[in-house]
Amino acid sequence: MMQQQLTIAVDFDGTIVEDAYPGIGSPMLFAFDTLKKIQEEGHILILWTYRSGKKLDEAVNFCKENGIEFYAVNKSYPEEVYTEEISRKINADIFIDDRNFGGMVSWGRIYQELFQTQPEKPQKKRGLFSFIRK
Repeated sequence: MMQQQLTIAVDFDGTIVEDAYPGIGSPMLFAFDTLKKIQEEGHILILWTYRSGKKLDEAVNFCKENGIEFYAVNKSYPEEVYTEEISRKINADIFIDDRNFGGMVSWGRIYQELFQTQPEKPQKKRGLFSFIRK
């Protein structure tokens, strides 16, 4: 499992939901489950998206409806105010984005990488005659 508290910046379109901009696509498989687990483990989530104005509000509300509230949106901390003296780059330890070099990996893989877990393999059932070998 992750030991230290991490700040994780997450894109919206094509990452949390299928890309249907300017609309909101269907949630990506395991996206909200993984994001909830990340928050439960005490890590900080920042929404980092191209969206602004009403379209940004729609994305934030969609995430809230699905159980995710972000520490900050399109900024490194909630009180940050954009000026020419600071970088627009978000200060995060990890970025999750479909525009990543190599493309978007599955949320299942993200979960496994972050929490270093492997899915449990189902055990084979033993039948009544399993002792007989051919």
